[in-house]
Amino acid sequence: QVQLVESGGGLVQAGGSLRLSCAASGRTFSSYTMGWFRQGPGKEREFVSAISWSRSTKYYADFVKGRFTISRDNAKNTVHLQMNSLKPEDTAVYYCAARSDSYPSQQKNDYNYWGQGTQVTVSS
Repeated sequence: QVQLVESGGGLVQAGGSLRLSCAASGRTFSSYTMGWFRQGPGKEREFVSAISWSRSTKYYADFVKGRFTISRDNAKNTVHLQMNSLKPEDTAVYYCAARSDSYPSQQKNDYNYWGQGTQVTVSS
């Protein structure tokens, strides 16, 4: 069982930055693939980024490439999403997710555990 708690969301102006964090419980965190998803108002939950347990494989959605960076610290059971050059269209609730598999899937249905989400609002 893994419990996930996100933090770091907030209100920021366009062009600004935020760093989201996800704290995970459980001694087997290092064996889990971690992902970030987001859900904007009236939209489906969509993939943002994912990282393998070894940090060797990272995936990004096309709309965040070059702006967002995913990282993880297995010793501290945390995963981060550094978000730069934020745009109003990045406004959404951001969710941390974990899956007990080595492949960093981009499909939300492949993830077993979810956090409660953290709100990110980007003003124009």
